[in-house]
Amino acid sequence: MSESFLHRLAWIVVILCLAPIVAAALAALTGDLDTWRNVLSSVLPRYTANTLRLVAIVAVGTAIIGAGAAWLVTVYRFPGVRLLEVTLALPLAFPAYVMAYAYTHMLDHPGPVQTALRAVMGWGPREYWFPEVRSLGGAAAMLTIVLYPYVYLLARASFRQQSANAFLVARTLGRSPARAFWHVALPMARPAIAGGVLLAIMETIADFGTVAFFNVQTFATGIYQAWFSLGDRAAAAQLALCLLAFALLLAGLERASRGRARTAGRGGRFETMERPRLRGAAAAGAFAFCFLPVLLGFLLPVVMLGVMAVGSGQDLLAPRYLGFMSNSLVLASVASVLTVLGAVLVGFRARMRPGRASRALVVGAGLGYAVPGGVIAVGLMVPMAAFDNALDAVMRDYFGIRTGLLITGSIWLMVMAYVVRFMAAALNAYDSGMATVPHNLDAIGRSLGQPGPGLLRRVHLPVARTSVLTALLIVFVDVMKELPATLILHPFNFQTLAVQAHRLASDERLAEAAVPSLVLVAFGLIPVAILCRTLGRDAQSRRAARLGAAISAG
Repeated sequence: MSESFLHRLAWIVVILCLAPIVAAALAALTGDLDTWRNVLSSVLPRYTANTLRLVAIVAVGTAIIGAGAAWLVTVYRFPGVRLLEVTLALPLAFPAYVMAYAYTHMLDHPGPVQTALRAVMGWGPREYWFPEVRSLGGAAAMLTIVLYPYVYLLARASFRQQSANAFLVARTLGRSPARAFWHVALPMARPAIAGGVLLAIMETIADFGTVAFFNVQTFATGIYQAWFSLGDRAAAAQLALCLLAFALLLAGLERASRGRARTAGRGGRFETMERPRLRGAAAAGAFAFCFLPVLLGFLLPVVMLGVMAVGSGQDLLAPRYLGFMSNSLVLASVASVLTVLGAVLVGFRARMRPGRASRALVVGAGLGYAVPGGVIAVGLMVPMAAFDNALDAVMRDYFGIRTGLLITGSIWLMVMAYVVRFMAAALNAYDSGMATVPHNLDAIGRSLGQPGPGLLRRVHLPVARTSVLTALLIVFVDVMKELPATLILHPFNFQTLAVQAHRLASDERLAEAAVPSLVLVAFGLIPVAILCRTLGRDAQSRRAARLGAAISAG
């Protein structure tokens, strides 16, 4: 195997990642104009308005919670700050649709909250007002609670790397802590915060389970309804194109607004400065602001799902559920291995031959992360269904054999969708590990007679082993939770935990849906636990550094 062969494989990976996106766009542009007119006049305004409202609420909510909590745990000391610094990332373990199931069971009319309220106050069923959880506002709240850790993690890293000198100068010039934060620290962290908000927005427009369960009509639900409920593949492709254009527009606007902004990092960093201790009402307020997202985003849902699962009568070890888990594990394992292999090939090509072509290669491979799973599913289904039908016609005409749907009804189409969707996550994890490998190691390896494949196998992969394992784990868990692509592409006799949870919840069997939902949360906790362990080690290293500095000064 030569190095040029590996480079050709990298190009094949990128072409496969771009193929469903191009196919969805072509299917929409070549569709019937009457379908376009019907989409534009009937559903498009409603889908656009709901999607924009949802994006706006989630963007503001995640920015406030994520950036505010990151600033408090980075700059100040107050009771519980060390524990909160780690646990603020825990809501990442929850799929948003699982959060929706838990809160609907808790806050709906027959749920424990309203039942207790009626019992205590003596109210009748129609004698009081209670917020409706199954609404656009409820969907936005679920997504905000689950997605704010994206902003929190990036903002926390940015605040820690900032120079504290500018903030201290603002304080000496009479600025209050709040005004110094607003006018100095926050602008310097804006690129990181904007990146986290963009990730939250991409997940919001790609979400199907939450908005479908709450009956909020967005582009994601429209694609699924057009494909399955109405049987109109042209309309589904055109809605997919609109959603793709919306996602790419958001990414482009964020990139353009950021410009050449970078996070400042000269001078003494916040992580090395002695942090002021908050007392009294200020300490209580900081603790409440940081603890409330953990309570609402992890503790309460876990308790509620556990109570629901115990009373559901479902046996997790029954053959039926073991089959769901087996299907999910097989899909996630195969997809994660293939995705990471593709990321390694693309990353190796970009490292060995840097330049514009390599940058375009990386961008093309990672474009799928900005594309919702429903768009990728439509982009795969349209050409593959046409190929299957054409092959079946040829085989019947010439050989009298009916082949049926060979590719469209297979799990390999699902695997391809996952590879396209999560290639960017694997590529980012692999690149972060390779960034620590000096380029002179490549020259040393070549001087010792190692060609491209040998260099990859004996130098790059051993050094980046931790990053490769991290990429495998991230993609594995993302595939376990992926819902829209799985719903559209899965064979009729092939169910996963995510599909089972969605179907039970759609039938209002929320207690039974809690069982597969808890399994999904348990798998989601794996990478979050690793992340929390890393955050905990960072906190210990900072305490050791301050202790060493104090001893040296003494």
